Amino acid sequence: MPPARVGVIGAGIAGPVLAMFLKQKGYHPVLYERLAAPSDAGLGIGLQQNGTAVLAKLPGLLEAIGGHPTDEFRFYSVLPGDTGLLGRTEHLRALREHGQLAMSVRRPLLHARVVAHAQQLGAEVRFGHKLEGLAQSEEGVEVVFANGAKETFDFVVGCDGLHSSTRVCLFGDMPADYTGLTHCGGISPTPASWAGRHAGHDFYGDGAYMLAVTMADAQTAWAINQREPEAKEDWKAIDAAAAEHFKQHSPFSDAPFGAGEIVRSSLKIVKYGIYDRPELKTWHQGRVVLIGDAAHPTSPHLGQGANQAYEDVDLLVELLEKHSPAAEPPSTATLQTVFAELERVRLPRTAEIVRQARAQGDMRVVAGVEAGMRRNNAVREMCADPAKLTERFGVV
Repeated sequence: MPPARVGVIGAGIAGPVLAMFLKQKGYHPVLYERLAAPSDAGLGIGLQQNGTAVLAKLPGLLEAIGGHPTDEFRFYSVLPGDTGLLGRTEHLRALREHGQLAMSVRRPLLHARVVAHAQQLGAEVRFGHKLEGLAQSEEGVEVVFANGAKETFDFVVGCDGLHSSTRVCLFGDMPADYTGLTHCGGISPTPASWAGRHAGHDFYGDGAYMLAVTMADAQTAWAINQREPEAKEDWKAIDAAAAEHFKQHSPFSDAPFGAGEIVRSSLKIVKYGIYDRPELKTWHQGRVVLIGDAAHPTSPHLGQGANQAYEDVDLLVELLEKHSPAAEPPSTATLQTVFAELERVRLPRTAEIVRQARAQGDMRVVAGVEAGMRRNNAVREMCADPAKLTERFGVV
C-alpha cells in the first residue's frame, strides 16, 4: 500500500520540520505556503533547549540552521535612581556543556534554511498556495486553494501561524487578543564592547523593556516593548522618517550598557502589536489538526513560540508512529486517537506557556519608579535563585 499523503499547511518555522519527520517515517508530505517564497520578515528567534532537542533528531538540521549559541543573560536597569547591573546568569553555558543547546538565529535565515533542508530531504514545497477551504470525508480531506488548485490527502496538519487559515476553516474566524504591548525592534551591528559575548541582554526602564540578543558575531537583534494603542501584527518595516525618529527618541536611545548604541545604529526598524488568542478546547476536527501558533499562539516574552511548535511536532510524529507504524493511510478512528492524545498532553502545557508569557510581559513593562523598583527587585531575586530562572526562560 502506498504511504499516507499528508497535507502540511504552512511552510514557515514548524511546517518544514514536521514534513522532514514525516518523510523520515515513511509518509508522503506536501507543504503548502501562501507566500511566493520564504519570508524575509521578522527579526530573531531563540531556539531553547526543548526546541533544539527536537531539531537534533533530524540529521544535519542544527548544523544547517547555523545558529549563534546563547551562553549567558545579563539584566540591567536604566530606571532613574536604580541604574546598573541587576544580575547575570551563565546557566545556559552550563546546559550547553551538558549537551543542551540554546541558540539564536535571524528569523529569515531560519525560515529559508529549514525549507531548504526539507527540500533536500525530498519533501515537496509548493509556494503561492493560500488555503481557502477543506472538505472532509471518511477517506480523506480535499484541500482547496485560492489559486484554484485542489488536492486530496489522507490527513492535514495546519502549521500556518497566528493568522491560520486552517483554524478559520475548522472553527471560524476568532479575533486575536491584543496584549496591550507593541514590539518595536531591529537588527544592529554588535557593539564592540559585546564582542565575543554569546549573550542576551534585558534592559528594564520606566514604562518600557528592551531585549537584545546576539544573532551572530557581527549582528544583534533587539526589541522594545511598550504599552501603546493597538498596532497591526504584520512585521513590516516602518518608513525611513519614522525609523530615524525612533532611533533618536525611543525610551532606550540614550541608555547605557550598549542599549542606546544598539537602537541608534539599527539597520531597519519594524513595529507591530503583540497578540495571543483565546484558548481552544480542541485542536482537531475529523482528519485535520492544528499545531504550533495555529493552535496556541503566544506572546514572545518567554521565547517559546517556535520551541512549543517543535514539541507539538515531536509528539504528533511519536503518536503517529505508535498508532500507525506502517505509515499507511490511517482510519479516521486512528487519527482521532492520535489527535486526542496529542491534545491531552499538549493543551495544558501550551495554555500555561501562553499565560506565563503574557504575565512576563506585564511584569517587565511597568510605569513609575515605585513599580519599577518592585520589578527590579524581583529580577534580582530571580538571578539569585536558579529555580526562578524558569520565570524568564519559560522552560517548565
